Amino acid sequence: VQLQASGGGLVQAGASVRLSCAASGTKFTPIRMGWYRQVPGKRREMVADLINSDDMPIYADSVKGRFTIARGSAENTWYLQMDILRPEDTAVYYCHLDSRISGKAYHYWGQGTLVTVSS
Repeated sequence: VQLQASGGGLVQAGASVRLSCAASGTKFTPIRMGWYRQVPGKRREMVADLINSDDMPIYADSVKGRFTIARGSAENTWYLQMDILRPEDTAVYYCHLDSRISGKAYHYWGQGTLVTVSS
């Protein structure tokens, strides 16, 4: 399974950005999909996840009320709508997928996309 992330770029504080992720390849059953982010010298942190079974979103406290995760219109796609961006949201954002293939669990990462928020 390959994950292709898109979106990101340089924006000013208060602006909005949408990141998208598309999963392709071997047929899989999605369990959980979402987004993490990482800044140099820090651990990768969860930003938002979506549980496939009930579409329950989970957000990091730092983004609640500003970011929204949802499925895309195409199968096996999801996006992260980021509003009211802050300079501290600057990071490389990675989409990820927990899946099952033939009964086994697999986890995948996208390639990362940089979001830079200027003050």
